[in-house]
Amino acid sequence: MDYITDYFSPLGEITIASDGQSLTGLWFKQQKYYPDLTQAKAVQAAEIPVLQATWEWLDRYFAGEKPKTAELPLAPVGGDFRQVVWQILCEIPYGSLTTYGEIAKRIATKRGLPKMSARAVGGAVGHNPISIIIPCHRVVGSNGSLTGYGGGIATKVKLLTLEGVDMSKLFVPKKGTAL
Repeated sequence: MDYITDYFSPLGEITIASDGQSLTGLWFKQQKYYPDLTQAKAVQAAEIPVLQATWEWLDRYFAGEKPKTAELPLAPVGGDFRQVVWQILCEIPYGSLTTYGEIAKRIATKRGLPKMSARAVGGAVGHNPISIIIPCHRVVGSNGSLTGYGGGIATKVKLLTLEGVDMSKLFVPKKGTAL
């Protein structure tokens, strides 16, 4: 990544990264797997059009609008499996949910496999480098557990609430590795 800027959201400070043409990262400051950005050039968002477009996208999102993932040029860095998972995440509609198991079934079907590990999918979801825009917060456990969000479970709950998700059947587990 070459350029970074900060965005101050209602949920906390966010760092946005770009290679100058595409969006390569978007992380909450306290997020798990926050990258080392010491080599990136800090810029004003207006200097790089894709960063300005991302600011505008986020402004609309936090205002309750439903901007589409496809509105921005995305270039998340990751291996083939992660790319497949992140593409599936981009297909989850605003205000909707899916499970790690459902994503695993889709990948298994697509690859002609009898099954795919939901845990492997969870690892790819957890390493999503473009939070919110690639909507990993819309993935929950098959039993309705709110696990696995790098920005923290409280942030995941706020994002889902903003999107109007019915939270009545969802819960925060008392213990687990994905909290």
